[in-house]
Amino acid sequence: MQLLRDEQQELPYFVGGQKSGSFSLARRWRSLPRLQRMLFTFLAAGIVIFLFVAVGNANLATTNQRLKQVAPRPFEKHVDRLNRVHNPMESEEKALRDEQFANAAQAAEAAQGDAGADAPDSDDGGHAVQVKEPNVPKFSGPTNDRQRAVVDAMKHAWKGYKDYAWSHDTLKPISKSFSEWFGTGLTIIDSLDTLFIMGMNEEFAEAKKWVEEELNFDKDRSVSFFEATIRLLGGLLSTYHLSGDVVFLEKAADVGGRLAGAMLSPSGIAYSDVNLKTTAGKQPAWGGESSLAEVATVQLEFRDLARVTKNETFEKLAFKISEIIHEDGCGEHGLCGMFINPTTGKFRGSSTITFGARADSYYEYLLKQWIQTGKTIDWLLEDYKKAMKGMETQLLRYSIPNKYAYVGELLGGSTYSPKMDHLVCFLAGTLALGTSHGLAQEHMEIAKQLGLTCRRMYDTPTGLGPEIAYFNDNVDKDQDIIIKPLDAHCLLRPEAIEAWFYLYRLTGDKQYQEWGWEAFEAIKKYAKVEHGFSSVQNVKRVPLVIRISWNHSS
Repeated sequence: MQLLRDEQQELPYFVGGQKSGSFSLARRWRSLPRLQRMLFTFLAAGIVIFLFVAVGNANLATTNQRLKQVAPRPFEKHVDRLNRVHNPMESEEKALRDEQFANAAQAAEAAQGDAGADAPDSDDGGHAVQVKEPNVPKFSGPTNDRQRAVVDAMKHAWKGYKDYAWSHDTLKPISKSFSEWFGTGLTIIDSLDTLFIMGMNEEFAEAKKWVEEELNFDKDRSVSFFEATIRLLGGLLSTYHLSGDVVFLEKAADVGGRLAGAMLSPSGIAYSDVNLKTTAGKQPAWGGESSLAEVATVQLEFRDLARVTKNETFEKLAFKISEIIHEDGCGEHGLCGMFINPTTGKFRGSSTITFGARADSYYEYLLKQWIQTGKTIDWLLEDYKKAMKGMETQLLRYSIPNKYAYVGELLGGSTYSPKMDHLVCFLAGTLALGTSHGLAQEHMEIAKQLGLTCRRMYDTPTGLGPEIAYFNDNVDKDQDIIIKPLDAHCLLRPEAIEAWFYLYRLTGDKQYQEWGWEAFEAIKKYAKVEHGFSSVQNVKRVPLVIRISWNHSS
């Protein structure tokens, strides 16, 4: 990977006079004034140093045999300035962290062969000792009717996309047209790992061919930094790890270099948008702040990119965001506001506190970063535990009359609202995941309670869950869940089904598997159209009157 240097004026050059046979080179040199000889000496030394560095960088670029040379990224010329401004970890601290990470990885590998089935997940101090991973065989193709039905649904969606939206971002299945979000064939990239896992080899091969021959990120348009990271970069990295095919790594390195420009703000907090061609970050027209989820849900992807490309800049830029948020503290309960300013690095005063839209995945990534880094960065775990405790004491309540657990919001940071987004269902899966890595078992109990609540949100005439639900806290009313007309649409979001997947895998309780199947059946019945799947306008209305010609999961 080439490094692009700061734009500078060309160095001055000198044109020698005509040859003269009466002077030797040494005599000509001695005849020059001392000041001029000094200038020549410094110039020559500078040229030698420049050539030495250039050759060294060229040699370094060839050490990674799997990476082809990708286009230079303008963001890299800012790296030195950014490092000076944001005070990166000192070399000794970094060396220690790398050593800890390596030791943790070696210990985990050794534990796989040495530890017994009943080995503890944590010591008395709550520190992880060994993780018992679920013993689940890899999927090798559908073997029962339910698996075949899911694969068939994917084939149906893929055919509609291929017929009417190929190479474009998303399919509009009702109008048989397409929409552009990034201009990068988003559905193809976002579907690669699913195609691979499902064993849809023919479809995967044609998608790979398009990526290899036609995918081009050199688009002069601004995209969502967060969405592009989790969908484009995340999709390419996951497919690289699944398939081992270097083409996906090359494309990941390309788009990662472009997206990294969003993190070059005065504070180190990422801008909301980034231009794929110029790599310049910016805020959208509607406001000057980034959301918490946008800036704190990219660290897994950029850390992985740093490790596979051996370019630590990606990890340093992304992790600096986490460090800034950690240092700010997010209040006494560990709960952060929704908006943070990329210029100042400060949270907006009195902003809403929620586990829903614009904040949700910050908490998820605290836990997953701790796991990803070999459980060596203690403050990630401590911030996560503090936030979960804050969630319990400040946001977790139980509806009337059936006592369904729900996680509400603090409007303006103080006024409680019994509103829960469908997005909050992620929390059930995250809490369950934490218990499999040695965290308190009470988290599993809350996970089960929230998993049940999310299932109750699907108790609608269509069997689909709404975008937002409100929970009853009035003893004079007997309906636990209220779905308002403007919140009744379903965008086919995955959070509830993913949470039930975690709960099924970690508890073995087949009720969670049944809940997922029931939701899938409802999707087939009410969201399936001739050329794909659409969002649903109102989950409480049967027969359906309106469908929306796109879906969030495209």
